[in-house]
Amino acid sequence: MATYKPKNILITGAAGFIACHVANRLIRNYPNYKIVVLDKLDYCSNLKNLNPSQSSPNFKFVKGDIASADLVHFILVTESIDTIMHFAAQTHVDNSFGNSFEFTKNNIYGTHVLLEACKVTGQIKRFIHVSTDEVYGETDEDAIVGNHEASQLLPTNPYSASKAGAEMLVMAYGRSYGLPVITTRGNNVYGPNQFPEKLIPKFILLAMKGQNLPIHGDGFNVRSYLYCEDVAEAFEIILHKGEVGHVYNIGTDKERRVIDVAKDICELFSLDPNVVIKYVDNRPFNDQRYFLNHQKLNNLGWSERTTWEEGLRKTMEWYMKNPDWWGDVSGALVPHPRMLMTPGMGGSDVGSTASPYVLNNSAQKDMVVPNVKNIQPVQRSSLKFLIYGRTGWIGGLLGKICDKQGIPFEYGKGRLQERAQLLADIQSVKPTHVFNVDGVTSRTNINWCESHKPETIRTNVVGALTLADVCREHGLLMMNFATGCIFEYDANHLTGSSTGFKEEDKPNFTGTFYSKTQAMVEELLNEYDNICTLRVRMAISSDIKNPRNFITKIAKYVKVVNIPNSMTVLDELLPISIEMAKRNCKGIWNFTNPGVISHNEILEMYRDYIDPKFKWTNFTLEEQAKVIIAPRSNNEMDASKLKKEFPELLSIKESLIKYVFEPNKKKLTA
Repeated sequence: MATYKPKNILITGAAGFIACHVANRLIRNYPNYKIVVLDKLDYCSNLKNLNPSQSSPNFKFVKGDIASADLVHFILVTESIDTIMHFAAQTHVDNSFGNSFEFTKNNIYGTHVLLEACKVTGQIKRFIHVSTDEVYGETDEDAIVGNHEASQLLPTNPYSASKAGAEMLVMAYGRSYGLPVITTRGNNVYGPNQFPEKLIPKFILLAMKGQNLPIHGDGFNVRSYLYCEDVAEAFEIILHKGEVGHVYNIGTDKERRVIDVAKDICELFSLDPNVVIKYVDNRPFNDQRYFLNHQKLNNLGWSERTTWEEGLRKTMEWYMKNPDWWGDVSGALVPHPRMLMTPGMGGSDVGSTASPYVLNNSAQKDMVVPNVKNIQPVQRSSLKFLIYGRTGWIGGLLGKICDKQGIPFEYGKGRLQERAQLLADIQSVKPTHVFNVDGVTSRTNINWCESHKPETIRTNVVGALTLADVCREHGLLMMNFATGCIFEYDANHLTGSSTGFKEEDKPNFTGTFYSKTQAMVEELLNEYDNICTLRVRMAISSDIKNPRNFITKIAKYVKVVNIPNSMTVLDELLPISIEMAKRNCKGIWNFTNPGVISHNEILEMYRDYIDPKFKWTNFTLEEQAKVIIAPRSNNEMDASKLKKEFPELLSIKESLIKYVFEPNKKKLTA
């Protein structure tokens, strides 16, 4: 089954209902995976739910709260966690109407703590966030197509609102920091081990006692129910085959009214539904129906296996055999329960010890609780970057890389040409290095500079020089992202000759005002001894939907020229720029992948990897000149200096395949 293969998995809330079945399944099926369980043992958790796993060598239990940032960070680091399956949450809608702040604390803040720890450690390869179908809100009664993963979120109660809020955080960390997140939204789940505040176990326990079954409202609310083992299998598949950044609905097409569920349970116990079913006040708001489209998960190979009749029978038999599993649950069996705070099987009180862990139960050596007093403080980076260009493409990508590497950074607030503002930034941030990626690629394209010359001078010349001077005064290295579009093929650098322009060569292309300013400022900056100038060319990234991406641009052109050029694959080279800052590299560097590639070769790759039906038309440089405002620079740059410093640097064609086309092909075929 496995495509993605985790090593060390943290499962939050695994002493609860759904997560315990997932944890037990993974521990049973994958003995090579280490499973670490974090659970605070709230009222709806029970250590006995993990009995099948407690003797397994790949199982460890940690008692604690996901809202504890130090604890979460400690576990991620000491257990080398590479995968998180986040189930921990307050989930009962009735409780949310009476204890809504508790839901915000657990479901939103707790999720935020986990995400932040993942960002800081930078070691997580999968973060699977478990949400609910209730975030979609009500489905129309006559709808024949269920909510799909891109449907609008319209939560209607405090519980579903808190889950939707948590989802927004997960999505934001995925987009802003590149955290590899996957979200699931599931229908109702039932089966053994479920705390009896939920409908089915509540009705079963009440039926066992011969008591009335309370129905909210008229009982015509429609729900879909999945058996717990089917859901555990769904998470097993999503863990291994789910695609980062995607949402997966876990659902069934089989729907049942609440009144029909009650009648089916009455039949199992030979009770007269007309006698034992009693109607009570409805919730403040009770969604009429939830209906999911789950085709996306089916495409991964999952399908519902357990029939309603079989699952309900198995659930009844389990509760008949384990009537006291949860102890006194009388408070959960009332028509409108509120939050119960009695923890489930939490074990003895925590003592003190010199060990970083405290044994929670001497009979269970793997059930441990961190001794927070002995947790070592988080090691802070000795680096701190100040980045100018927050709203720019490259500036945003640099921030994400810093987050992944755990490097503290802040974006500059001052305008580059305003010296006092730059001084204020440096005094406030106290950086070790400054990155300037503000304005080096103009706006939209270089045509803009032709009609905005004063603005171009202010940013690209005055601003860059002012920042360089302020950095020099403070003994700071400035990483200056410049351009290689200051050269054009000539008699000494012929097309196809493999003779590229070197760092010491003088610019020979003055066809655009943008290039003129860049050539000017590069020469002036070369007089400073604290500058590292990186000449970027025709930047490309794996985000082929970004309008600044060179591939995205030429794929949308009606016609393209076909000429070889040096180019920069940002996915490979931006991390190298950070390493260059660490090494205090200075001077001018051709910041491109070795070799050249033509427009046609790129579009051929695009066709072969992305869109088999893609077609394009060529035109000559002369024809191009008639339709563009400013000429374009075409050249080959000698990247041997960079290659010598970083021998692992790939050629342009190898880099495009590895970092751009292969990843996008996998996304399309997943």
